Amino acid sequence: MGNDGGSIPTRRELVKEAAKDPNTTQMKETQTEKLHYYWSHCSLSQKPLIPPIVSDSTGNLYNKDAVLENLLKTNQYEQGSNIASSERTVGTINSLKDVVEVRFKIEENGEEHRKAQSKEVRMVCPVTGKRLGPGVKAVYLVPCGHAFAETAVREMPVEQCLECNEAYSPDNMLPILPVSTADKDRLRDRLARLQSKGLTHSLKKATGSGKKRKKTQPTKEAEPANVAAEGAGPEVASKGTFPELSSNGIKNEATASLTAKVLAEQDVRYKKRKMAAQENLKALFSSSNGMAGKQSDFMTRGFSIPAAAKR
Repeated sequence: MGNDGGSIPTRRELVKEAAKDPNTTQMKETQTEKLHYYWSHCSLSQKPLIPPIVSDSTGNLYNKDAVLENLLKTNQYEQGSNIASSERTVGTINSLKDVVEVRFKIEENGEEHRKAQSKEVRMVCPVTGKRLGPGVKAVYLVPCGHAFAETAVREMPVEQCLECNEAYSPDNMLPILPVSTADKDRLRDRLARLQSKGLTHSLKKATGSGKKRKKTQPTKEAEPANVAAEGAGPEVASKGTFPELSSNGIKNEATASLTAKVLAEQDVRYKKRKMAAQENLKALFSSSNGMAGKQSDFMTRGFSIPAAAKR
């Protein structure tokens, strides 16, 4: 039974250690490894981060070329191409307006280090000189996109970018790869407020916000046109064509009434042609045309015999 000559193993020998939940130290180590990976790799293509680098409303980092490529794949998928859903972009990115280019300061020897040792880009804070990564909480500003260590931005008395002097609001100072639940909730609430105002993550107008406003404007312009239709005469008002014409942009009463008469005449001619077509169809399938043929036999049906040939 024990596969070694008759020994019987006990449960204590087979199960030496039971599974245990990870402690705080192990959880921090796992989280640090995960952050180190996403600070050096694109969250979409899983390739090393190479400038230009963009970020979405959740603080994740992407290669800009990967976002563009997947946006094109998304358009092809919507048009009916066979592209797997896993290859499409995440739900927070529907266009380039949903991302902001993060302008990191690359370390001076970062290019040489990338060519010589690895493909990892070394990003540092332009104020403190610290390397941005899992050990330093970093933020970037919207809409300029410059990235700093959070401690450097918090200590500034004026809410202006330290690189381009562009003003920003505290709500637009976004953490990069947030870990705490409070930061994630703040980013989620910020995006909800922007969407309610018709704006995107980059503080630009959403794609469909302008079209909806244009549709609501003609309703106010149609009111004086309806008033003019009431005084245009019984013929125009009964047909109901004048309000449609006025909504298309005809404001002159004489021009609108003339156009309405022309359309009425065309409507009458169309009805006459329709009635004539119906009469022609009835003539083809009427029973009176086939009575003469039924009186003759099957040999002469469909043919007329000349009178001289009859005896």
